[in-house]
Amino acid sequence: MSNIRLFFSKKLSTDLTDKLDKPQSHYLTKVMRVKENEVFSLFNKDGEWEAKILSISKNLVEFTTANQIRQNENIKELWLAFSPIKSNFQNFMIQKATELGVTKFLPVIFDRTVVRKINTERLKKIVIEASEQSNRLNVPLVEESQNLKNFLNSNSMDLIFTDLNSNNKKIDSSKLSDKPKCIIVGPEGDFSEAEREQILNFDGVQALKINDNILRSETAVISTISIVNYAIN
Repeated sequence: MSNIRLFFSKKLSTDLTDKLDKPQSHYLTKVMRVKENEVFSLFNKDGEWEAKILSISKNLVEFTTANQIRQNENIKELWLAFSPIKSNFQNFMIQKATELGVTKFLPVIFDRTVVRKINTERLKKIVIEASEQSNRLNVPLVEESQNLKNFLNSNSMDLIFTDLNSNNKKIDSSKLSDKPKCIIVGPEGDFSEAEREQILNFDGVQALKINDNILRSETAVISTISIVNYAIN
């Protein structure tokens, strides 16, 4: 069985015949040099299937699915609310957070956020590529940017607040509910006092000091995800 995994956005099932889009067809045939009758796998939230190339015509790959390799998995909802940062660091952060199990990304524009525009489509491509590489079935969602007030008012969640001013260095698992767990990481200039107050007044928040040192945003994200994963697994 080939270790090539591709995300397929449409519904998957056994004995499905369909075509890959142009970028995936190019990747499969020109980059990976896969030929007719060779196999690869396709996945999405429906599960993962072995697929075989039927034909390559007009730079498009036609395939058919055979046996199902993996069924859909029950996952724990782990969200990341983050301030947009410079693209290179942000791309790295999104990739690693996907590998570590984040299920939804929520960009938030804070008072001290420097980068205020975000390429959502680019981030969606990154999470798909990271999901293919890391053997995930469920590709994380990427939300559009929003302000802090809308984020807090529109989501029901257990909120893990990375707060440098807190003295708490451990998550209290007994205070966690069955709601999605959401990590909130601020901008490189930190949260404003007004934002700290809004977040600390949120019902279901736990403030967490993850390190005595001041961390870069992407470092704080990776560190906090690891801490939360340990607490909920």
